[in-house]
Amino acid sequence: MKETKKLNIAVIFGGVSSEYGISLQSAYAVITNMDQKKYCPVMIGITKEGRWLHFAGDCTKIKEDTWWKDANCVPAMLSPNHDEQAVLRLEEKRTEAISIDAVFPVLHGRNGEDGTLQGLIELAGLPLIGCGTLSSALCMDKDRAHKLVQTIGIRVAKSLVINSLSDMEHARMFAGYIGYPLYVKPVKAGSSYGMTKVMAIEELDQAVTLAFEYDNQVILEENIEGFEVGCAILGKKDLIVGEVDEIELSQGFFDYTEKYTLKSSKIHVPARISPEKAKEIKEAGKAIYRILGCSGFARVDMFLTPEGEIVFNEVNTIPGFTEHSRYPKMMQAAGYSFPTLLDMLVRCGIDGE
Repeated sequence: MKETKKLNIAVIFGGVSSEYGISLQSAYAVITNMDQKKYCPVMIGITKEGRWLHFAGDCTKIKEDTWWKDANCVPAMLSPNHDEQAVLRLEEKRTEAISIDAVFPVLHGRNGEDGTLQGLIELAGLPLIGCGTLSSALCMDKDRAHKLVQTIGIRVAKSLVINSLSDMEHARMFAGYIGYPLYVKPVKAGSSYGMTKVMAIEELDQAVTLAFEYDNQVILEENIEGFEVGCAILGKKDLIVGEVDEIELSQGFFDYTEKYTLKSSKIHVPARISPEKAKEIKEAGKAIYRILGCSGFARVDMFLTPEGEIVFNEVNTIPGFTEHSRYPKMMQAAGYSFPTLLDMLVRCGIDGE
């Protein structure tokens, strides 16, 4: 029986981002769960300083963040030539081309999830696993994403965008209008950093100053009563949706610490809601996914109010991808194991369906 040729999948991880460490954990899980009979992961790490390196060592070093110290690391780049479709290893005396069948960016936040890397991959003519340039950029921009989603009749939080600390008086007036508590967030950053739940006007200035450390625009959003639910979505034309999940909080909000430690929160998969409401949330998730031009995969996060109304929160175009992350867990609850999920994602990226 003729042996099927393995596909070379470039897995890019790390990056100049506050979410560098989470990217390493996600990439390790992706690499170790890929079907080794079908795929050969070509590991491309980007250091915190922005150096691209081809890493051919033990992938446990990725998880431990010692990968970049490996003696086998060689500077690398994606070939910009469409007819080449390769990763270039830039050795001292020669350049070696490694043929690539698809690229799987496993980076979170800025410089990985915001369309910058996706543009480079598309410019090189390489099949991309995940959302494209435009949808990645739109979903990272909380303000523009909300404005687009609002056009299809889905409620979003009342919000105000400010461009500098000189706009603080305007911010205080808006905060007085929507009331406390409210949320202050960077407009174009991941959901884990720079976000503050502001309980009173005395906390507003500090929260805005913190958010400006992560972006040049800051958004103030009204607090939505209820709880957060999520949809894991896969596909381009015909969409597959995982089971809806639910975040149960005993205090505060789902910040970086809660997201990765669950100290005072729980995630329920499936969510503790009626089948009818779960179906409604899935349909809203698919509508949001489509209006924002998503493809490949994404996690759509929404709120469910005590009155049963769905309110859009945000879309993560490269959500956490560890075995314990929400996206794989929602898909697992729908009957797709982690290796099967990865196989579906690769096929979607290559076949474009």
